Amino acid sequence: MFIPNMFKFESEIDKIAFMKQYSFATIITNKDNVPIATQLPFIIEERSGKLILSAHFAAANEQTKYIEANTSLVIFSEPHAYISPSHYDKEQSVPTWDYITVHAYGKANIITDENSKIKALEQMIQFYDKDYKKQWDNLSDKFKKGMIKGIVAFDLEVSDLQGQKKLSQNKSEIERKRIIQELEQSNNTVEKDLASYIKNTL
Repeated sequence: MFIPNMFKFESEIDKIAFMKQYSFATIITNKDNVPIATQLPFIIEERSGKLILSAHFAAANEQTKYIEANTSLVIFSEPHAYISPSHYDKEQSVPTWDYITVHAYGKANIITDENSKIKALEQMIQFYDKDYKKQWDNLSDKFKKGMIKGIVAFDLEVSDLQGQKKLSQNKSEIERKRIIQELEQSNNTVEKDLASYIKNTL
């Protein structure tokens, strides 16, 4: 992606933490020179020095046919907000949008072993809904095996990780404080989250 120098998201550790916090992402894969995309919850972890993104598609999703042969792009993007030029000192200013995004590129490996697929589902449950784990453990093996027939689980090894933090770094401290104040007063929790990130630029 195009990343102006002042908006570079440099820290790999912070990028990974951001991905874990905003882990519902969009995976895009090429099909005959046409991009196809699916929104999925991901598990992000480091294994033997490699960054691995794990998720699963519905078995009927045609994107599963292309994720092993082609490089996919996974976009993690939150929080974001419209920024009005009313916050700026100069009258001749234009509106913009502040946001944070991380782009992860890599090829996927489809998990075919039944036990490994169940383990991948349990890892997803542990991350997103720990309270459901007890109920899951009491389900029959027949039910679980029936469930995994309906999904295609995969691991994607990240080959390139890019990030951008566009947080009004090109504006003065006073202007950024005005932006923070307005975002903090918003009823939108995403905008409030963005305010915290902008604060860290001061």
